[in-house]
Amino acid sequence: MRIAVLSETDGAETRVSATPETVKKYKTLGADVVVQAGAGAKAGIPDAEFEAAGASVTANAPDALKDADVILKVRRPAEGELSGAKPGALVIAIMDPYGQDAALKALADAKVAAFSMELMPRITRAQVMDVLSSQANLAGYRAVVDATAEYGRAIPMMMTAAGTVPAARIFVMGAGVAGLQAVATARRLGAVVTATDVRPAAKEQVESLGAKFIAVEDEEFKQAETAGGYAKEMSAEYRAKQAELVASHIAKQDIVITTALIPGRPAPRLITRAMVESMKPGSVIVDLAVERGGNVELAEAGQVVEHNGVKIVGHLNVPGRLAATASSLYAKNLYAFVETLVNKDTKELAVKWDDELVKATCLTRDGAIVHTAFQPSA
Repeated sequence: MRIAVLSETDGAETRVSATPETVKKYKTLGADVVVQAGAGAKAGIPDAEFEAAGASVTANAPDALKDADVILKVRRPAEGELSGAKPGALVIAIMDPYGQDAALKALADAKVAAFSMELMPRITRAQVMDVLSSQANLAGYRAVVDATAEYGRAIPMMMTAAGTVPAARIFVMGAGVAGLQAVATARRLGAVVTATDVRPAAKEQVESLGAKFIAVEDEEFKQAETAGGYAKEMSAEYRAKQAELVASHIAKQDIVITTALIPGRPAPRLITRAMVESMKPGSVIVDLAVERGGNVELAEAGQVVEHNGVKIVGHLNVPGRLAATASSLYAKNLYAFVETLVNKDTKELAVKWDDELVKATCLTRDGAIVHTAFQPSA
């Protein structure tokens, strides 16, 4: 069994899909691990560390791909990147499959079995494989760090001989994994923290972290969570009521962090131009959803823009701004999944195609798109 770890071709991607720690674990599964030279460089992992863990390092992707049974990546392979991959090889990555019909067809045409880690079901045995949670957790933390760096004042209340410095007011919109970590981080820094979410379960979670919950708590709010624990899209009437409440609250905040995402849809618009203009000069907004169209009207992907003295931070790949930690967690997520695909006795790949984890994540197989959510309409 041969496992290939490829470098990322996207210049903004700093993460790597394996670490020396997981290489050692793959070796105990009976795998030969081949790492493309430089794959871990941006995450602070030199080739020598992979070699010391038992991997071999190849100069380029074609050499790494040759005869590989499993191909590990962070992002979906670019067009032509899998040329040379053997038919039936497993390709495991964050595939970002929604609205990517041509890319999915290319994966099918490459005759590989492509697995999308972000489609992993939210069940107990799959928690250790949940890449969305592991990466969102880091994004929430980093959002507060980035906001603090852009904010020209102290975060905690300070009582000094020269006078009292008031605590910064931080508002977190969206209390999923990223939002809750942002709340916890902001609280640790000493801010006065409030948060909002459309899911009723979020209220108790926010309050347990010492923050105040802000929301329109009507009947629709009580039904606003899917069976999988994700937020539902809310009605126009609810959004209008929530926007009115949030608009008056935002005007009093120093830092706002938005984290709202709905799987397979553009990010919901939470902050309008008028709301930005209501904030004090020197305030900061961090939009963690900027890669999906953004929660903030004036946010620009990959830019820090300023409007009326308010900074709007739109960094791309926020988990990748903590490349070493993000890679370590992502590599562990991948290993936990790959381990379920290997027969421990024969030390060979033995994919159970009817397993619920496999069925939930497998996009392509035998030259066809097999995932029911992404099959082309007739």
